[in-house]
Amino acid sequence: MEFASIYDQGFVRVAACVPAVAIAEPRVNAASVAELLRACADEGVGVAVFPELALTGYSIEDLLLQEAVLDEVEVAVADLVAASVDLTTVCVVGAPLRHGNRLLNCAVVIHRGVVLGVAPKSYLPTYREFYERRHFAPGDDRRGASTTLAGQTVPLGPDLLFTASDVPGLTFHVEVCEDLWVPVAPSAEAALAGATLLLNLSGSPITVGRAEDRRLLVRSQSSRCLAAYVYTAAGPGESSTDLSWDGQTMVYELGQLLAETDRFPDGPRRAVADVDLLRLRQERVRQGTFDDNRRTLAARAGDFRTVTFTLDPPRVDLGLRRSLDRFPFVPDDADRLALDCYEAYNIQVTALTQRLVAIGNPRIVIGVSGGLDSTHALMVAAKAMDRLGRPRTDILTFTMPGFATSAATKDSATHLSLALGTTFAELDIRPAAEKMLHDMDHPFADGHPVYDVTFENVQAGLRTDYLFRLANQRNGIVLGTGDLSELALGWCTYGVGDQMSHYAVNAGVPKTLIQHLIRWAIGNGEFDAETNRVLSTILAQEISPELVPVAEGERPQSTEAKIGPYALQDFTLFHVLRYGFPPSRIAFLAAHAWSDAGTGAWPPGYDGVRTAYDLPTIRHWLTVFCQRFFGTSQFKRSAIPNGPKVVAGGALSPRGEWRAPSDGNARAWLAELERNVPA
Repeated sequence: MEFASIYDQGFVRVAACVPAVAIAEPRVNAASVAELLRACADEGVGVAVFPELALTGYSIEDLLLQEAVLDEVEVAVADLVAASVDLTTVCVVGAPLRHGNRLLNCAVVIHRGVVLGVAPKSYLPTYREFYERRHFAPGDDRRGASTTLAGQTVPLGPDLLFTASDVPGLTFHVEVCEDLWVPVAPSAEAALAGATLLLNLSGSPITVGRAEDRRLLVRSQSSRCLAAYVYTAAGPGESSTDLSWDGQTMVYELGQLLAETDRFPDGPRRAVADVDLLRLRQERVRQGTFDDNRRTLAARAGDFRTVTFTLDPPRVDLGLRRSLDRFPFVPDDADRLALDCYEAYNIQVTALTQRLVAIGNPRIVIGVSGGLDSTHALMVAAKAMDRLGRPRTDILTFTMPGFATSAATKDSATHLSLALGTTFAELDIRPAAEKMLHDMDHPFADGHPVYDVTFENVQAGLRTDYLFRLANQRNGIVLGTGDLSELALGWCTYGVGDQMSHYAVNAGVPKTLIQHLIRWAIGNGEFDAETNRVLSTILAQEISPELVPVAEGERPQSTEAKIGPYALQDFTLFHVLRYGFPPSRIAFLAAHAWSDAGTGAWPPGYDGVRTAYDLPTIRHWLTVFCQRFFGTSQFKRSAIPNGPKVVAGGALSPRGEWRAPSDGNARAWLAELERNVPA
């Protein structure tokens, strides 16, 4: 395996190309296509798609029935076949071809001097500005057919799947323009039959609003078919007798736009993107209803022919031609982030409101530390009380200083609790902790600075123990504050500790999203000015459990120094939970997302340090993640309290999404990482 190769990492590079067309000059057009094809090959493109009738022009009308033109088309195809001999890239190009007594609107698939097959257009528009049945016959009845082209006998029909024997998951199907606009598109059946890459060669003249219609269809088809969809429309050079052309191109994957070009180009264009075949395969395995649909339509989905070829792509470092989110739980688009924050916040508030109503409207008991998690949980609790029409004094907030609690976090917890109008109290756990450590004969009780896990968990456990007993005493429930990232890494004290509560309102929220939720609440005017001032102070603090004392001048205990930067660990968590990617794939993606702080987008409003991480650092923390997530922490997740799933990236509740054995191990993941990620 070549770690840096997109093809070894499960991607295929595709291109949606728009050449400049010469009206009714097939050989000139073939030369233009060949020039773009060579440029694609130089970029490592595996599959390049050209528009409908690109060898003649879509707009030549009755010239399509001229023998001179049709003869030249066949010569032009032969020219392309010859030009492709030494090129890696598969060429998919539109051409009118004679077959039997009729003319077909076809896509010709060419690779390394071979015509792999011909896919005819199934559905011909003959309405409004379209008159295709004047010239062409529908190709939907040509399943199982063949034809002779460029001296080769080749399969012809809408039932062709093209599969690369040396690129796992690369199976593509071709449809032409109108085929996508019918209720059951040929590509839908092809996807059920195994096609991961759906190609559309389109003519499609432009009218106001049509570009968005195309985009809607392409996006939805890629999402519904769990596939990538490559679309290219006719552009410069087409006749403007009665119509105009915009040369729109799009590459979508699972409803996500990967690449597009500017519309109305003044010359050749191509949109290039790396399609994630592994992601598509994983989605289909996970979403069982996809294959159930295949079973329902087995008569059609099982009636495809497969054309196998060897792509032999360049297995070198070609870079990565797709955008990657540094923070996959946090959108880079400002509007999308605002909507995600609105939804996440209200999911939590609504869930907590429902729980309170269902169990008789008890008070809420919450321990506040001045950190991000308890701050956000308290904000959710305040809004839940507002929604129920109850006073915020029914929220009982307790700050519980221990041996390492700083004045800054204690002040933040105090000021936030008071600003929100809760019933606030301070409960010093140090006397009880000293008594427990003394009873346990712990060295700390005799004045020795032994700050081991027992020392830490005595404090964490006492806090939780007090909260539960306070809830008993005051008719309340303990609101959990721990987040999704902490559960993933096992960064919580089991049982009588912060792993446990009556309702875990934050358990579905990753750490990297929580700061944005707080920032959104500030910007959206959810609270008053004083509350917002305290929230802004809390956002600026370093993440720390504050359990180990530090001498004056020393840095406080750092969570991220122990378990890794949450930015990297949330990146890994997303790709493990959502897609089941192996460590080598995650390391490859992380290296591209995080290697240069100056490239790529950062989430709106992000005001943290813009850090870069090199591959050795990524590898180190990925090892830590695998050990903690797969090897040691599942028993904590198997016993977590109720709490709502929030993000589409996944949840860790065994009742909601993630189910795994508590006595599992990390050996398979660590071995794959050791084997495939350079040290």
